Amino acid sequence: MPPAELTFAVGDTHGCREMLDRLLERCFRYAGERPARLVFLGDYIDRGPDSRGVVETLIGLQRRLPDRIVCLRGNHEVLLLEALANDDMRLWLFNGADTTLASYGVDQVSALPPDHLAWYAALKPSFDDGRRFFVHAGVDPDRPLDQQRDYDLAWIREPFLSRVHDYGRLIVHGHTPQRTGKPDLRPWRLNLDTAAVYGGRLTAAVFDDRQVAPLAFLTDTSDAQPALPLRG
Repeated sequence: MPPAELTFAVGDTHGCREMLDRLLERCFRYAGERPARLVFLGDYIDRGPDSRGVVETLIGLQRRLPDRIVCLRGNHEVLLLEALANDDMRLWLFNGADTTLASYGVDQVSALPPDHLAWYAALKPSFDDGRRFFVHAGVDPDRPLDQQRDYDLAWIREPFLSRVHDYGRLIVHGHTPQRTGKPDLRPWRLNLDTAAVYGGRLTAAVFDDRQVAPLAFLTDTSDAQPALPLRG
């Protein structure tokens, strides 16, 4: 029997390139020779020290492994694109754009490298692997998964976070920082934003194609740990 395909889902990076590099090293070591996909849940930029470095790392991965890397759009990438479209950076600056601009050595969003702007614009709002639905913020419980609004996928918190609901998929998301530094696994969702930019860890969940629930969690400072028990 061939080895089960692995999927690594990575939480909000927010410019923490060194943490991302360490986590990727652990993911590739865990996978070994097994086929693996990496799904990044958005919010690559803002607040942390090296947004440009994070994006360059992800672009490099996509060039090297074009069929194995999925990069989703977070609300901070939405803010960047809206600032560009509207020629108004005020809302983006209020949400940490100064560190992103500094990492590029520019003071205007329009001065970012054209290939990076094109990369931001091409980010996907969600990814469905048939068992899990990967998204940045979450989903609207009152809408089917194939009828979600892009705004909710990037921004929603309630009622998604607290309403128990069977989506037919485990919703794997970030967006809401877990100040405990640990993932939040519920029967209907898994939050992987473990507050990397706020002194927490950068976390990846490991899945395979034989079960819905995560097999394990890795962080930028620790190798695989068994998946945490479900919370109610």
